[in-house]
Amino acid sequence: QVQLVESGGGLVQAGGSLRLSCAASGRTFSTYTIGWFRQAPGKEREFVAAISGTGRSTVYADSVKGRFTISRENAKTPAGLQMNSLKPEDTAVYYCAAVLGKMGTTPYAYDYWGQGTQVTVSS
Repeated sequence: QVQLVESGGGLVQAGGSLRLSCAASGRTFSTYTIGWFRQAPGKEREFVAAISGTGRSTVYADSVKGRFTISRENAKTPAGLQMNSLKPEDTAVYYCAAVLGKMGTTPYAYDYWGQGTQVTVSS
């Protein structure tokens, strides 16, 4: 069974940092594009960041540019998301997703999804 599992979420004060990881099982995602999305209560799922299979290309949402960094890790944990200078508006459930192919910034572009990890930033 193909699975993506996020970890690293939690409660942090504004200005703090968290690092999310996306672990894979059932398939090697080392060549897949990995994306991170988030969804706050009552809002649509929104794009956060993506990294290509080679790791050479990245793209970020304007709202996180300069604060978040996506990186490739290893075959079992294909991507991480370092989140610095967190703001209360970053509070959401964060999802990692994977697709074999070009990077996309919409949820429909991705084929595999994790169950999400909660990130809560207090003011």
